[in-house]
Amino acid sequence: MCGIVGVVGKSARDLILNGLTNLEYRGYDSAGMYLNDLAGHEYLVKAVGRISNLKEKLTPEQQGLVGIGHTRWATHGKPTVDNAHPHFDETKRFYLVHNGVIENYLELKEKYLQGVTFKSETDTEVVVQLISKLARENNLDGFSAFKKALKLVKGSYAFLLVDNTQPDHVYIAKNKSPMMLGLGNGFNIIASDAISVLDQTKTFVDLQDGDVGDITKDGYTIENLDGEKVTREPHVLDIDPNAASKGTYEFYMLKEIDEQPGVMRRLSQDYLDENGEPLVDQKIVDAVANADRIYIFAAGTSYHAGLVGKDLFEKYTGIPTEVGYASEAGYHFPIMSKRPLFIFLSQSGETADSRVVLKEANKRGITSLTMTNVEGSTLSREADFTMLLKAGPEIAVASTKAYTAQIALQAILAKAVGEKLANQDAKDFDLKHQLALAAEGIQEIVDGKERFAELAKKYLIASRNAFYIGRGIDHAVALEGALKLKEVSYIQTEGFAAAELKHGTISLIEDGTPVIALINDPVTADLTRGNIQEVTSRGASVITIVGKQFAKENDDVVLPDLNYYLSPLLTVVPTQLLAYYASKEKGLDVDKPRNLAKSVTVE
Repeated sequence: MCGIVGVVGKSARDLILNGLTNLEYRGYDSAGMYLNDLAGHEYLVKAVGRISNLKEKLTPEQQGLVGIGHTRWATHGKPTVDNAHPHFDETKRFYLVHNGVIENYLELKEKYLQGVTFKSETDTEVVVQLISKLARENNLDGFSAFKKALKLVKGSYAFLLVDNTQPDHVYIAKNKSPMMLGLGNGFNIIASDAISVLDQTKTFVDLQDGDVGDITKDGYTIENLDGEKVTREPHVLDIDPNAASKGTYEFYMLKEIDEQPGVMRRLSQDYLDENGEPLVDQKIVDAVANADRIYIFAAGTSYHAGLVGKDLFEKYTGIPTEVGYASEAGYHFPIMSKRPLFIFLSQSGETADSRVVLKEANKRGITSLTMTNVEGSTLSREADFTMLLKAGPEIAVASTKAYTAQIALQAILAKAVGEKLANQDAKDFDLKHQLALAAEGIQEIVDGKERFAELAKKYLIASRNAFYIGRGIDHAVALEGALKLKEVSYIQTEGFAAAELKHGTISLIEDGTPVIALINDPVTADLTRGNIQEVTSRGASVITIVGKQFAKENDDVVLPDLNYYLSPLLTVVPTQLLAYYASKEKGLDVDKPRNLAKSVTVE
């Protein structure tokens, strides 16, 4: 949620605008920036709505060599210009942008800021007013006042602060919300996501919780909250800036759907040798093999990938596996087995709910593994082990290629662990060949994408609600397909184990209700056909998505054959395309659906 970009030592205006534009995928409802030209001129410009609205309000003379910018997702107060960031104190000395939520802002306001006139309804303004008051009352410089205020603040934050009495500095602080420092030649950048500034630098410093920094054009100092200097080594992020570009695509979502064959091939190349043997860190394999139970924690699409992972781990390792919502487990911790291992699935590696669970796991000494798309992310740093999805930047809010990457990576780990445990199914599992088939199958599906545009137009865009049904592993895909459709098209969609519809929900089926049926399970294929008849007899308009070996003459989508436990890699792609075209046909913003954010960094 939200995005921040700051720079010191370089023309800031266009750099910030471009950076914030690259962060639009995170979700926002207003935007703003503060600029200082270091010659006595400063500018504050804010706008409700898209970054284009902010750009229209900027005038040519509004430039700066220092600047901080922000896209806001409303938490405290409605989307208004006054509530947009940056916020400033009543003396207009300090300017602050903030990602996160301040839990004790009302307490701070009542205890320290009586008599202060507030311009907004936000928790962020409380912090900048507090910094100002501490500076005045204690005759402190801006950095000292900032650090003093941080000791009073409780909550999550990524802060960028400018003190216009020392405008050639940007002060920063991080706790729970993502933020990194980008190093340039004669300038430095601060951003909530490296993708936003890859056109400026590829050298980054990952900041950690409790870090407080003083950034200038020529260097940086990082301390902890006790004032002790800490060292954070820079690293080069090897990402092609063009990978985060739409290229010739109208929307990122379709581009990312089309990239999935390449993701399968990349994972196979990087994690399997030429003979198909897993190339997984032996310490990871040993840790998982030693577990008596695997617990997968995630949210949203990643949770659905975890449901598929459960079947993979149990089939190929024989280790009982449970899947839980991170948002629930963080506050209702499950009863543990004797040797648990936690796996965290997260595209961004910054999911706040998962981090709550990971912190508790670390307190209890539970071994943890993060599977993420973002190297150096918080969940990656704080877990014992990391395996990267290697899916490339995923920009659209609705996750697609990260989901299939998570399934493939779990399969790779399951095979590696299963072989160590002498599981015969794992030894016989020709995963390299199956991932090659998956890549070819996905390519075949996306090459015929016009078919899904027709199906979406015929069955979905005029409907207010829809259902996905499937059994076995298809049920997990039904949940993901339903999430995709509701996310981007706003059609109320639910996923069900096929037989469960008749235990109440079939009462909602009427003439024309879309029901998308998934059939890939050899054990229950005929039973699902029976469930299709039940909804058809009540007027449903059924779309069938069926594996080739179970196909009948009138099925709508026939998928290439693939190992049952990997079948979601193919089955999910039609559901992604149906969601995409339903949204596009309705004239919606496919990449940025309302009320949603790409990375949920607050609980």
